[in-house]
Amino acid sequence: MIILASASPRRRKLLKTVVDDFQIITADIDEEKSYKLPPLEAVLDIAKRKGEKIKASHPNDVIISADTIVVFNNEIIGKPTDEENAKEILHKLSGKKHEVITAYCIFKNEQILEKYVISAVFFHKLDEKMIDSYVASGSPLDKAGAYGVQDNKKFPIVEKVIGSITNVIGFPIEEIKKDLKNILKA
Repeated sequence: MIILASASPRRRKLLKTVVDDFQIITADIDEEKSYKLPPLEAVLDIAKRKGEKIKASHPNDVIISADTIVVFNNEIIGKPTDEENAKEILHKLSGKKHEVITAYCIFKNEQILEKYVISAVFFHKLDEKMIDSYVASGSPLDKAGAYGVQDNKKFPIVEKVIGSITNVIGFPIEEIKKDLKNILKA
């Protein structure tokens, strides 16, 4: 059995494009302590600890865990704490470039594959009206960086992405598909 160690509806939807049958079991871990690490180490640490937690009770299954962070000026920007915080984050990123890093781990038996994908994201210059209406929609409140690139049609926030668009959504499915295929063959 394949288990996705994530509560994210976006990860669930993306994995469904690759695997028909999988189970979802969320791993409740303390992510705050990892945020004291440098960004790349932090995101890898969180993804690995999520997978290890599920692997402990499901040792014979294939576990896929992931974590996504937004990094701006070497600062990790997580999910907003509330609407005001979402507005602050969007103001900070407005008209600027930042990086989205998703780390993922695939556990099979004693094997652990750890990888990460980095994409560069450029924001349009956002005005107050755009930020207010986007935050009022509720969409940014459960996303790292307080935005979802998939919201761009209705709220044109992202000017361009260099790298994997599914990485920016939170699950670099192109890379995961290839690695999952290889690990299942082994």
